[in-house]
Amino acid sequence: MPPTYADLIATVRKNIRTVTLEELKRRLTGEAKGVLVDVREKEEYRDGFIPGALSVPRGFLEMQIEKAVPDKTAKVVVYCAGGTRSALAAQTMAELGYLDVESCNPGFVRWKDLGFPIDKPPELTAQQRARYSRHIILDEVGEAGQARLLRSRVLLLGAGGLGSPAALYLAAAGVGTLGIVDLDVVDASNLQRQILHATSRLGMPKVDSAEMAIRDLNPDVLVIKFEERLDSSNVERIFAGFDVIVDGCDNFPTRYLVNDASVFMNIPVVHGSIFRFEGQVTTFVPRVGPCYRCLYPEPPPAHLAPSCAEAGVLGILPGIIGTMQATEAIKFLLGQGQLLQGRLVCYDSLRMKFRELKLRRDPACPICGDAPTITGYIDYEQFCNLA
Repeated sequence: MPPTYADLIATVRKNIRTVTLEELKRRLTGEAKGVLVDVREKEEYRDGFIPGALSVPRGFLEMQIEKAVPDKTAKVVVYCAGGTRSALAAQTMAELGYLDVESCNPGFVRWKDLGFPIDKPPELTAQQRARYSRHIILDEVGEAGQARLLRSRVLLLGAGGLGSPAALYLAAAGVGTLGIVDLDVVDASNLQRQILHATSRLGMPKVDSAEMAIRDLNPDVLVIKFEERLDSSNVERIFAGFDVIVDGCDNFPTRYLVNDASVFMNIPVVHGSIFRFEGQVTTFVPRVGPCYRCLYPEPPPAHLAPSCAEAGVLGILPGIIGTMQATEAIKFLLGQGQLLQGRLVCYDSLRMKFRELKLRRDPACPICGDAPTITGYIDYEQFCNLA
């Protein structure tokens, strides 16, 4: 007679080790916590979980556990609602080569009844879980990461060529607050590359046009408009409260001002620049790596740095550079990946080639060096003209 379900579970329980709820609670308050895995379904996990637990539903265990717990020598405790699914999960993990796996018995239901501590994942609406579903299934993002993005604040300097793709992708990703600084209005010559704007909005202030496009794309996003030119009198007011700056400025005086404020206020800046067929991207993290002035101690002569209006620019180029800037901002907000800190990526669109240059902090830098001489804001229009 073939074995029944009860026979199967009984056999599994004989082959695995179990841990009581009281013992698990004691371990969680100690130093050797190990790895805790919740094998309930996502809907159950959203109602509460044991603090520190990783969510790996039993139905996806074989596919996901090796990524969630790469160290097969780690001490692992798995739990479910009552102890049955966790027992099956523990046996499966042992068959996959995990050497130290225990099943918690009973499970979360009893843990909650005993009044032991529980956590809850960030609250996302059903609409948000649907909108950001492709983010949520990424282990590096998940519901917690998406909620972090929704709480984040990114300031875009310029709603032009670089700011347009950066703003759209940051909004699509669910960055909850986007500040936009721009004093210009939409002109027909912008539309070859500035995809935030449209022919129907010619003559409209760019901050208003950007707000319309962003809200149409994602109503979750709050747009804060700064229809003013950035200068030493307003830079700290505008920068205050933002987590990261995406710099799409097109002139050297503003870039130096942004760099000083970044260092003074300890706000990272994702820098991008474009010229004809070439672009550059890097990320400046104050007090950690080099700053903009370490890269450019002095501005180049005006004839070596003409504007896009003077030198022209390939329309698709800012789309690539601006999207890279948005990627850096998202990585910083999520705490994932390796930022371009101390690295400058250069892109040549005609040859379709990327190259990377190493950047080093200059100990003699007057703003971020060992003995800074710049302690206040400077009239950089005059500084750049003299240079």
